[in-house]
Parts: sequence; C-alpha cells; structure tokens
Amino acid sequence: MKNRLFFSILVLPLSLFLAGASPCEARERGIWPRIALSLRVGGLDRPTHVTHAGDGSGRLFVTEQKGRILIVRGNTLLKKPFLDIRSRVGCCGERGLLSVAFPPGYRKKRHFYVNYTNRSGDTVVARYRVAANQASADPVSEEILLTIDQPYANHNGGQLAFGPDGYLYIGMGDGGSAGDPRKNGQKTSTLLGKLLRVDVESRGRRYAIPKSNPFSQKKGYRPEIWALGLRNPWRFSFDRKTGDLYIADVGQNEYEEIHFQPVSSNGGENYGWNIMEGGHCFRSQSCSTKGLVLPIAEYGHSEGCSITGGMVYRGRAHQSLQGMYLYGDYCSGRIWGLRQSGTAWEKALLIDTSIDISTFGEDEAGNVYVADHGKGRVYSIEAVVK
Repeated sequence: MKNRLFFSILVLPLSLFLAGASPCEARERGIWPRIALSLRVGGLDRPTHVTHAGDGSGRLFVTEQKGRILIVRGNTLLKKPFLDIRSRVGCCGERGLLSVAFPPGYRKKRHFYVNYTNRSGDTVVARYRVAANQASADPVSEEILLTIDQPYANHNGGQLAFGPDGYLYIGMGDGGSAGDPRKNGQKTSTLLGKLLRVDVESRGRRYAIPKSNPFSQKKGYRPEIWALGLRNPWRFSFDRKTGDLYIADVGQNEYEEIHFQPVSSNGGENYGWNIMEGGHCFRSQSCSTKGLVLPIAEYGHSEGCSITGGMVYRGRAHQSLQGMYLYGDYCSGRIWGLRQSGTAWEKALLIDTSIDISTFGEDEAGNVYVADHGKGRVYSIEAVVK
C-alpha cells in the first residue's frame, strides 16, 4: 500500500515460525508470531488515544493532547477537527485531552464523552453532542458530568471506555507526586487511584451510580468506585469477544504491571498500590497481601519505564494474533504479546521499535493500532506471514 512504513524484528528463530498454524496450535507449540507496524497516518500533534465510534462508518478518531479530536478515514487524516476544545484544555506533560468514548448506539444518540485536564489542572469528564451535519461536534454543547481535583500535575489516568454492561469506566491515577504521599490508592473516600464505573446513559444531565457497584451502599466508600489500589491506569481495555478487562498500571521505580479482571467479576478488587508495586512489596521488605489482587504480568525497568496498555486482537486479518493482548512501553518502544495458557499467563517480546508508544486502539473490525506520541503517527499492527 502506498506510503506505508514497516518496522519488524524476529523474536524467535525462523524454524519455530509455522505459517498457517491456528492460534490454538501455535499456543500449544509455544510459537509466537512476528509483527510489523504499518503506517496509517502522520501529521498528528501528540496523539493520546485512538478509537472508533461503532457507527458503521469505519472511521478512526484520534485525540490530540492539546485538545482536538481528528478523524481518520481510510488512510487519510481529515483536516477539519471533529472537536476542538483547545481553549479549555490544560496541556501538557501528563495533562491534556486524554481520551474519547462513544456510547453503544452512538449513531442514533449523537453524543460522546471526553476526559481532559482543564486549565486549573483538574480532571473533567464531559459529554458533547454532534452537530447537525454529523461531521463534527458542537464545542458549545459541553455538559460537564464530573470534575476531580488533581493535587499534582501527574498521574491523571485519563482513559474512558464503555464496558459490555453499557456503563462508563473511568481510569483515575493516584493524584501524582511520587509514591502516593496522600495514600489515595487505598483511601476509599477519594476517586483518585481508582477505576470508576458510572451510568451516563440514563436520564439526567450528570450520572447515576449503578446499583450493582460494589461499594454503592458501603459507608466510607465513594459509590463510583469499581476497583481500587491503582497508581496510574493510563490505558485499560475490554476484550470485545469475552468482555474481560485488562488494566495496565504505570509503575513507580521498578515495575510496570498488568491486571486482569474477568467479565464475571462483581468489582471491588484491590490491586495493591501503594502497598505493592507489581508483585513486590513497595518500600518494605515484607507486607501483607491479604485481600489484594496481584498482576498477571509485570516487567522491570531494564525493559522500559512506563507501560502503555493495549488491546486484545480480535480482527480477522491476522489469525496468529487472535486472542492475544498487545501492549507496549512508552520509553523503550517495545511491544509484547500476552496470552493465557491454561491457568498461567505467558508473554513474549514481539517487536522493538523507536516510537513513543502513547496509546493503542482498535477499529470496528477489531484491528489494533498504536500511536507514536513524539512523531504524531498512527500505525496498524500486522502479523508477518512467512
């Protein structure tokens, strides 16, 4: 395809790569695919999120950190922004326009949600409506649903995503600084350091608390909390086939980690921060892990320094990637694959790149994309067939 750029690296000997093997056969034989990055579009300014609207249009929506949402149609980046709220957004560092989420039935509802940092440095979750021409959104239509005070300039979280239950999930960091000095990860009276779940599609201008939220009736807990004990869940995602949830939590000094929450979960998990960093006691030789849920995977800072959570591949084009969770690291540019084998989880390095991996995303067909924050590019992830 014209103007497509590829990066690739072989992570296993060619003798172990068996073209045509099914995903199950490949897993049984311990085979991992080779992948390449294929340039989809360039010309972006610090992309932070890539997603689709589920409206049958095939479009990709990319948020730029300074406050715009742009549309990718085919391999073309449209010049006219879908939304421009740069006058409201505080940027940059870990602040800015951090994600966009489209509700189920967006085509008829014609509204969507964004997570951004305002000019005061606080997190805002807001609803916007699409203009009459449906090609762009009306910036004047903003309805602020939630504002969360941020004590420091880092660890804003920033991910929005609708779960298979139709509720909106919001990733919130611990409020920043280093080491969680305010103990927000374990503090139940704050929304910081948590994964939140709210109902934004019911009637009303703000949001409702789902009755099934684990702490909706528990004294001393914010009812919005779905899970706690997170440092900075910059990116999380739901497997579109199974509904399982993957949460990548950015580490402090030594470890980056991934948590897995099965679709059968009733919520309420405590993922350990700041008692734990990854599967290790934080700033202590020993600690109690009672009641904590430890990560399914981690890596040390010899491999990277800031995890970027990804997606489970559910596209049809690359069967060797089917069911594999793809994730990366902002600092090292590495992309790994993670998959379950029985009750165990196994991972492998799939590619080593020079890009600043700010986010992964998927299109309506389940193909997975990755963004280069520094160079302003979006790539598709493809398996290399021998």
